[in-house]
Formats: sequence, structure tokens, C-alpha cells
Amino acid sequence: MAAPGRAAPGVAAPGVAGPGEGGVAWACWSVELGSGTAVTVASFPVRPVPEPPASSTSGADPHRLPRTVEPVGYRLELTPDLEEATFRGTVEIDVRLLEETSRVVLNSAELDIFTASVAPRDAAAVEASTSVDEAAERLVLTLPAPLARGGATVRIDFGGTLNDKLRGFYRSTFTDEQGRTRTIATTQMEATDARRAFPCWDEPDRKATFEVTLVVDEDLAAYSNSPIVDEVPVVVDGVGKRRVRFGPTMKMSSYLVAFVVGPLVATEPTYVDGVPVRVVHAPGKGHLTDFALDVARHSLEYFSKYFGIAYPGDKLDLVAIPDFAYGAMENLGCVTFRESALLVDPQHAARVELERVADVVHHEIAHMWFGDLVTMGWWEGIWLNEAFATFMEVKATDHYRPAWHRWTSFGLERDSAMSVDGLHATRPIEYPVASPDEADGMFDMLTYEKGASVLGMLEQFLEADVFRDGIRRYLRAHAYGNTVTADLWRALEEESGNPISAIAESWILQGGHPLVSLGDGTLSQEPFAYLPDPPRGESSIGRRWLVPVLVRAVGEGGPDDGGGVVRVLLTESAAPLPPGPGGGVALVNAGGWGVYRVAYRSDHRARLAERLGALTAPERFDLLSDTWALVLSGRVELGALLELASRLGDDVEPETYHAVVSALRLCDRIADDADRPLVEAAAQDLLSARAAALGWDAREKEGERVPTLRALLVETLGTTGGTQEVRAEAARRFDECRVGEARIDADLEAAVLAVVADQGRESDYDAVLDRYRHPANPQEERRHLFALGSFADLGLCRRTFDLALGEVRRQDGAFVVRALLANRVGGPMAWERVKAEWPLLLDRFPDVNHAAMVAGVRTLCRDPALAADVTRFLIDHPLAVGQRTVVQTLEQLAVHVRFGERMRGRLAGELERVVPR
Repeated sequence: MAAPGRAAPGVAAPGVAGPGEGGVAWACWSVELGSGTAVTVASFPVRPVPEPPASSTSGADPHRLPRTVEPVGYRLELTPDLEEATFRGTVEIDVRLLEETSRVVLNSAELDIFTASVAPRDAAAVEASTSVDEAAERLVLTLPAPLARGGATVRIDFGGTLNDKLRGFYRSTFTDEQGRTRTIATTQMEATDARRAFPCWDEPDRKATFEVTLVVDEDLAAYSNSPIVDEVPVVVDGVGKRRVRFGPTMKMSSYLVAFVVGPLVATEPTYVDGVPVRVVHAPGKGHLTDFALDVARHSLEYFSKYFGIAYPGDKLDLVAIPDFAYGAMENLGCVTFRESALLVDPQHAARVELERVADVVHHEIAHMWFGDLVTMGWWEGIWLNEAFATFMEVKATDHYRPAWHRWTSFGLERDSAMSVDGLHATRPIEYPVASPDEADGMFDMLTYEKGASVLGMLEQFLEADVFRDGIRRYLRAHAYGNTVTADLWRALEEESGNPISAIAESWILQGGHPLVSLGDGTLSQEPFAYLPDPPRGESSIGRRWLVPVLVRAVGEGGPDDGGGVVRVLLTESAAPLPPGPGGGVALVNAGGWGVYRVAYRSDHRARLAERLGALTAPERFDLLSDTWALVLSGRVELGALLELASRLGDDVEPETYHAVVSALRLCDRIADDADRPLVEAAAQDLLSARAAALGWDAREKEGERVPTLRALLVETLGTTGGTQEVRAEAARRFDECRVGEARIDADLEAAVLAVVADQGRESDYDAVLDRYRHPANPQEERRHLFALGSFADLGLCRRTFDLALGEVRRQDGAFVVRALLANRVGGPMAWERVKAEWPLLLDRFPDVNHAAMVAGVRTLCRDPALAADVTRFLIDHPLAVGQRTVVQTLEQLAVHVRFGERMRGRLAGELERVVPR
């Protein structure tokens, strides 16, 4: 790619770089900062990936298999050798030949093919010659003569390596209670890695049944999608083993196949409507399984009732894997998880950590219906699987623990997605996908959180019962099959009688979201963006949406004081606001469900500020987060947000304070040394009173979410706020824990560790490192690992970077590097190391985590020259997977640099509106 150049005053003409991810060309453009310098923004697609052509018998599309042969059922036998990290296998695939052919084409990658044959129905097998196209990941079987249409069986003998890349059939390790290193063989097939475990038609709409047999050592356990139907002793190469045969699955996609072999144990089954549910784990961790089992029980009961369809599998195993690139994977009947997303001790876990486990378990089990039973036809539809599972996870967790106010906390996730969606480098939720790398790149915040937010907004528009009945109609109509997004809209339209397709497609098929402004009796919309439009208009942000707007009048009392809700479908750029019942101050986005920003005139915002207590928690959060977004985009002064923050009073919702904390942290990153004390003073003025009222320790009958707010305030005051009393108390509690048997409260521990790390003491670092190496549970391990990346000392940051490249598990290393890049002291050093170690980093960490690894650069915004270097390097070294996410990160960096330049010389004046000098 072409290196971005320094711009002349104004906005420079874009330069077009070479092909990036999936053949997309990226444009680079520059925005004048007003101080004689410019920030380079890179980039957005100039040439989007074309809609992939339908699969054809010619196989002309290099990423879609020909349709001459369709799989019906697989019989797969695998013999893994855990010591040698290899496996051998045989697969028999019953197929239908749809036309006469002498070639059978299927997927295979990184496998050794030994022999292959095809046996037509009621005829002898015919040996086939084999050739492998490694680039296309295809195996071609060529027969000496054409086969007629009809049924046949393909048989292939093959072998492979249990890789360490956390995809396909791979190896994972753990240290047992005797200190020995033990090995597991496990799988991760989504998106297109089943082909690395066995030859198959590795496309989501080539559904078939799967019968798995695993030949394993006598002392190892084996798990797959279905229950075990028999086990028999066998001898392989003179060694006694067990052949474990599993029953056939339902008709499903190849990416849902799973098998796990290793020295694991399972809990006794819990039966839910006759379905046995277990947690599978490493020995010695059985005491960490009860919470997940209870969530799984709730999940099966809740979803079976909501969908009106029984669980489609025969059993449900939740399997904790020590090394796992994702959070979890929805393999039918054999769901795999990171240990920290499944195994938890409720007595020593923070509420947010319990919520995370509940969310992930609910998310994966929701997939058993939405994703496994009914599956997208191709990968551009993955948003529907993941967005719906995200939407349902929040509904289910909210039902499981109402006191957690899960829909309120989801506002943070929606806001994070909108912070990406306000970039010119955003993308539509549904976007054409061709190659496997592009499919892997779809697993991002826009697919999950924005998609779920749009579904939530549509549910509110249709009403919950109507929406649910439309979902039931959709699942019944397409069970065991594949769909496109239009099938869902059709079901919702048939159930509701509303033209939902037009509304939904305006949100799904274009990127971005609107800014809805309230004027004198009018509502208007325009595209929201953090930066000015690109010079050639090459932005991925759409132009107009069909916006379901809810408006209510806010009185001076509580949330129920005021007028009713007025519903407006804003279809044009502007429309009159219908009169609503009751008096009060108009609030746009009543309930906080809308996926749009809201702008008010300053006097109107001030009137709402006087009535913050009359807003619901999601409404308060939206008011503050929308104001912060308007500040970042240059539409509103920072003082407007600070004024709102000063009126929060005794608010107990953590989310409301997050927008304030985000603003303070960014101000701290852009401030010069002379202004940093004023940032500290602003943090203290805005947060200290609330923190003092809450205290350090939990109190009887305090709300379940209060500890989360307490932790946020302690961390912010002890780091950004530089509050000496907080820093001293955090150090005291840490020292007390280090020398004695005392434990820091789990809800507070991550905050205490962050404050201690900010003080940069080497002895503290060594103590945190020791606790990371000897944790009591996965959550404690994770807290201490990421605290290592927060130490405000250059030498300690270097030690942590070395750990990320060595001792830290591959699944976590990329996120440690991200933390180091975001470290105020160590970030520039970490960036130099990233450049120097780039090939090693890409090789060591899973490719699906590469984009997350560099996400921390968005805070390297104080020095425009450093930001330019970051942009230049990451454009010149595009990732195979997730480059669009990297481009979005770079645009966020540009937004932050521009904010810093805009505040240069003005930050003190803005802060003094809250904290007089």
C-alpha cells in the first residue's frame, strides 16, 4: 500500500493504496488540524468486494464449490496421537451426484491425502486420483470414467498435524494437579476450518449428518456432538486403545462438527426436559462448574419456551478448553469455551465476571436454534446468527438475574459499536463475503453488537410478543435448512402486518447511523460521522434511514412523571413532531433503544440536565454518551458533557459514569504536562463525592450493581484522577493481601490492581506475576495477567512484552500486547516492539486476534507524528484477517488526534468550567 503523505492545508486529495483484505483497495486522505499539521485517515473501501456469484457446476467462483455433488451423511473415524501431535483418519461420505461427472471437488487444507475412492450405489468402489489446490483449499478426486447421476459413497484416507494455531483440529495443554503438562486434542471449525480436520464440503449450506468415531488411548476421554453409542477395545500398532462411536447428528453444517480428546472429566449430568447437561473440564476444577450448569439449565428452559421448539440435540456438553481463540463456539451438543468464560467460583468472582459467564453460556445455547437448527446460506449472513444470539443472550441473562439490569449495561456495548459505526471505514452489517479470510473478518462489533441493537430496536417497534411470534414462524419454516436475511423479514412481516423489510434493510444494508436532531417541533436526520466527509465521498456511511423514533415528555419527578410516548417513523430528512400527551421536556429515544445519536439545542439539553433523575438509566446513559460523541465530532463543546456529569448526583448506574470516564481518560491522553493536574482535578471534582459515599467495602442491602460502580470510580480516581488517598489505600490493600491470607474483594480487585500498577513498583509487579502464575481460578488469572500490561514503568512494560511472546498462552498474548499499546508510559515503546516483532507476532497469535492486538494504538494520540507512523506501518502491512477492523482503529486514532489538536490551548478553559483553577 502507498504510504500516506503529509497533507497541505485543507483536505488533501486521497491516494489509493493497493489491494488489501479480500482484494479491497483502501483510500488514504488527510484532515487539516488547524495547527499547521494534518492527520492521515486511512481508510475506507474504494472498490468493495462484489457480490459473490451463485455456486455453479463449473466451480468458476474460486471460493464456492461446484454443485455437481451434494453431501448427505459423513462417517468419520479419527485416531489422534497426542504425544506426536498428529492424527490419521478415514471419512466415508454418502453423496448425491446431480449430474454425470468424473470429478468430485471438496475442501481440504493442510491435510495429507493417502487414498481416495468413489463407490456408486450398488457398485464396486473406483479408485480416484487426487490433486490438491492449496491456495483454493480444494481436493479434486478424478475418476477414470464419468459417474452417472444418483447416490454414491466417497471414501478418503488422510492424516494431519495437531496444530498450535487454535483452529481446525489442534492441540491445547494444561498443567495438572501433579505439575505435569497434559495435552488435549480439540477443534475450532468456524468459519472455514473443518477442512483442516477432514475433507468435506465446508460451506454452511452443504448440510449433512455426521457420525464420528474416535480411536483414543485407554486413559483418555472423548467427546463429540452426539451421545456415545458404543465403546470397544482395539489394538492399534500394538497399543491398546478404545474405539468410541458417537451417534449421528441432525442435519447440520460442517463448521458445527466438534471432537475433543484428552485427560478431561465431566460432571454428573443435570437433566433439563430429558436432555443431559454436563460441564467437561480439566481434573481439579469441578468446584468451578455449578454456576455454568445452572445457567445452562435456565438457558434450555428459557429458549425452548421462547422459540416454541424443543432443544434440537440429544445432549449438551459444555467443554472448557485451556487454549481457545474465541470466547466460545456453538458446536451442536458439544459447546467449547475458554475456561474463563465457563468455569467460575461465584464466591470469588466479580459480578461482571459472573455476568460474562452467563452471557456466553446463553449466547452459545441460543445458537442451538438460531445458527445450528436454522443456518445462514453463506457467510454474509453470519450477522444474523451472531446478532440474534447476542440479542437473545441479553434477554436471557436479564431474565436469569433481573437485578443485573442487563439491558442497561448493554447500552455500553451498543455505544461501542456505534463508536465504530460513526467512522467512514464502517461497513454494512450484511456485507458481501467471498473468501475464507473475509468470513473470519466478519466476527466483529458491527456483526454482534450493532446487529443485536438493530434487532432490539425492531422488537420495540413491533412489540415483544409480535416479534417473538415472527421468530417462531421463521424457525418452524426453515428448521434444518439455510436462509437469507430476507426470510426473517418476511416472517416478521407475515406475523405483524408491518412493512418491516424496508425499515430493517435501511439499517442492515448500509453502514453508519443517523444523527436525529430535535428542533422547533421537528425531527430531522443526517448521517453521523466523527470526521468530515472524505473528499471524493468514498465513505461507507449511508445517507438516510427509516428511523423508528420514540419521544416522551420528561417531567420533574421520577421516570414515570411526564407524558406518554409518541412513535414517529422518520422516513425523510425531516418531519414534524406530532403532539404528545402531557407536559414536560421532550426526550428523543425514549427508553434508550434507538441505534442513533440525538442532538439537542444547548438550552434544551440544559433543561434535560435539570431533570436527569426523571430519566431512566438507559436514557441517562444515552444523553451522556451522545453528548460525548458530539464532542468528539466537534459539534458540541466539552463543557456540555462536563455540565451533565456534574449533575449526576447519587446515580448508582455504572454505565452513566462510563461516558464521563471515557472523556476524562482521553483528556488525560491528549493533555500536556501543564494541563494534566487540571484533568486530575476535574476527575476528583466529578467523582470523589460519589466514591466517598459508596466507600471501599460492600454494604448490606446495596444494589447488586453498586460494586461495579465502586470499582469504576476507584480505578478512575486512582489512575486518571491521581488521587493520593485512593492510591495509598489501594496499595495498602494490595500489600495486606500479598503478605497475609486476606483477599481483595473480587468486585474491587481489578480496580485495585490497576491503581497499584499505575504506581509502577517492581515488587508489586513481581507479586502480580506470581499470582498470575498460581491463580485460584480462571478469573483471577485473567485479572492479574492484564494488570501486568498496566504498570507505568518502561522496564516493566518490556518484561510484559517478553512474557506475551513466551510464557503467556497464545489465546491471550495478543490482548496483552493491546494493553501495552494502550499504556500511557509504555505505549510508544510497545509500538516500536510491534514493528520490530511483526512477523513473530503474526505467527504466534491466532490470525483472528491480530486486529484486536493493534487496537490499543487508538490511544497513541498525543503526538501526531507517532500517529502518522502507526498509520503508515499498518497500511503498509495489511492483515490477512481483520484489516478492515485495523482501518477502523486507525480512523479512531485520527479522531483522537484531531480532538487533541482541537483542545490544544483550550483544554484548561473547558475543564475550568467544572474545576476553577
